[in-house]
Amino acid sequence: MKTFFKLSGLFLATALLSAKEPAQPAPIAVDPPPALSLRQEINALDPAQIQKAVETLQANFLSPAALDEPSKQRALLEGLIGRLAPGVTITAPSAPHPDVGAFPFLAEILDGRAGYLRPGLLDADTLGQMDVALASFSAKKIPAVILDLRAVPHGSAFDAAADFARRFCPKGKMLFTIRKPSAKQERIFTSDKDPAFQGILVVLTDFDTSGAAEALAATLRTNARAMIVGSDTSGEAVEFSEFPLGNGRVLRVAVSEVVLPGSRPIFPGGVKPDIAISLAPNVRAEIFQASREKGVSQFVFDAGRARLSEAALVANTNPEIEGSPDVQKEKSRQVPHDTVLQRAIDLVTAISFYKK
Repeated sequence: MKTFFKLSGLFLATALLSAKEPAQPAPIAVDPPPALSLRQEINALDPAQIQKAVETLQANFLSPAALDEPSKQRALLEGLIGRLAPGVTITAPSAPHPDVGAFPFLAEILDGRAGYLRPGLLDADTLGQMDVALASFSAKKIPAVILDLRAVPHGSAFDAAADFARRFCPKGKMLFTIRKPSAKQERIFTSDKDPAFQGILVVLTDFDTSGAAEALAATLRTNARAMIVGSDTSGEAVEFSEFPLGNGRVLRVAVSEVVLPGSRPIFPGGVKPDIAISLAPNVRAEIFQASREKGVSQFVFDAGRARLSEAALVANTNPEIEGSPDVQKEKSRQVPHDTVLQRAIDLVTAISFYKK
């Protein structure tokens, strides 16, 4: 019995002492600082640290041959090209830039809500076709235009880009300039005519939108209040010069760039969309190829799903039941959706609603 009371007293004393001690707060998990990239690490070094690092590698690396003078020069060139991309490349003379293909001009009215324009090339022939299409849209009182630049091949036809921009930008506006550091004068492009269209304007871009198409997208946003839907462009709104290196290789160097007044540079970061959405390259290619003959509407608007009807009841089928032959047949007819163009149509619909 005495032992029992001693133990009970001991437990009671322990409990009281525990109650008096303030509860220890749970440790707060602290995320480790994010790791720096190799480029950030190198950028953080001052010139003396860089020199010391190179000398240390030269004296201690296990393979001295990897740090002989030719190897260091190759590493230097590789690093410079990596840092200066997309402004510098080594390629064959006049090698064509890989592109999405020269698709023909396409104009279409989408559900009475927007006129769709997809120029295959930024040239005089396409410009003439676009003028005809814009006149048709105006006659039919179409309130919006969607200009799809995702099929424009790479190139630096900036004069043509300015001509396309003049169809949408107010007269007297400076569109963009082409600036070359070594030149004292800039090439200035302005709008010298009244625009052919002044309604809602949406421009579609993606990672393949490059060069003159980038300049066109950027100036339409700045000067025609266009909204850009899609992905970041490639950041190659520049003019290149080629310098022969021998043995059939050339160094392709950006020597001048497109500059918009009061706007952020296009090179090298590209044009950032107002609404970011991407489409897989293979899906885009499939849609562009099929739309040559069939247009783009089928890739934007959903076909009505089969519903239970009197004919279905007579045939003892229910098209609304998953797994039924009608549903399977419907699924087999499904076509890919251009989600970028869908988002543009949604934007046009929303803007048109609020304008009423």
